[in-house]
Amino acid sequence: MTSQSCASSAGFRVSPLRFRAQQWLGQSQTGLFALLLWMVAIAPAHAESLTLRVAIDQDVKQIKIGSSTDATLTDGAGQALAPIPAMNAVMTEAKAGRITVNQLQTSQVCIEPTNGGYVFIDNSWYRGSTCVLPSEGGLTAVNYVDIEQYLYSVVGSEMPTSWSLEALKAQAVAARSYVLHQRQSSATAIFDVGNTTAWQVYSGIEKESASTREAVDSTQGQVLTYGGQIIDAVFHSCAGGRTENSEDIWSSALPYLRSVDSPDQDAPNCRWDKTVPTATLGQHYADVGAILRMVPEKVTAGGRIVKVRLEGETGSRVIDGDDLRDALGLRSAPFQIIPQMGQVATAGNVTSVPTAFQFTGQGYGHGIGMSQWGAQKLAQQNWNYAQILTHYYTGAELRRIEVQ
Repeated sequence: MTSQSCASSAGFRVSPLRFRAQQWLGQSQTGLFALLLWMVAIAPAHAESLTLRVAIDQDVKQIKIGSSTDATLTDGAGQALAPIPAMNAVMTEAKAGRITVNQLQTSQVCIEPTNGGYVFIDNSWYRGSTCVLPSEGGLTAVNYVDIEQYLYSVVGSEMPTSWSLEALKAQAVAARSYVLHQRQSSATAIFDVGNTTAWQVYSGIEKESASTREAVDSTQGQVLTYGGQIIDAVFHSCAGGRTENSEDIWSSALPYLRSVDSPDQDAPNCRWDKTVPTATLGQHYADVGAILRMVPEKVTAGGRIVKVRLEGETGSRVIDGDDLRDALGLRSAPFQIIPQMGQVATAGNVTSVPTAFQFTGQGYGHGIGMSQWGAQKLAQQNWNYAQILTHYYTGAELRRIEVQ
């Protein structure tokens, strides 16, 4: 049992779930290796809650906040500034490093709904409460929300709510682990995490459903650990048949982020193609002249292109596969490059040169950790969430957090 420290006030520790371990490796008809683990009993959930600080709007000039029930607007010291009637809102504005609300100026404003109401932040409703604080670019709204209630929305924002419950449960545990890892490693003085794909998507109560609440409640407090530490449980949409080792895509080798088979090759939107004219490529890589060839120089075991050599009329250079993906808006890094040839007349001769390059690929996202489509496919094959998670996060263990 290992103690953990956190960026904000509440701390927690992780304790093992009770399992009877009976494991073996078997190969299914699809060639996937399944790690089977029978769960006999799970320790009862702890009642303590852990509050997250989630940045909803960052570095903006004004933010509208309100409440679905009667509330009081308070300053940073907790002093009442004004009553906020139910279903009403106020506009906060940045001014000279402070916050203006109507004719009042203060360093911070907060609103907490009464009677289990919801807080309104610009265009969406959220559980918990919110404070607006000055930040480098203006104002930032921070939603203070219980981690389990936060996950009600995250699971529905990251995965279709109609998917199999075991896939949703796997997503709940992965998302809980991911946010707690981020909270410990990269929280700021103002917030623990943001609400976009740069962290994980959190859209408020509109993305909740009965299925997401069931997935979160039935896995309450459960996280993935390795060596007693909560893991960086990254996930992506589709691996295209196989996930990647972390060091093949990123800089560090993490023992729980290993390349494994993933049954998602035929998932919707997992196969794609895009044709890019050479003129468009030239806008990004003008230093090599008109591009004649694009040659993969380094490819991972999962088929992702790590390095590409561009050969042009006036020179050549090697670029990162991720840089090419970002520049051209490609869905993922496992792709094939097919030149589209055309004829050009030069000095009385007719030669064939590429007029465009076709990129044909599979996968969606970085390809590391859990494939969401793979989790759904495995759930449809009667895998439970523990089997799904231990397949995608090699050597990880399911444990439960205890808030201190």
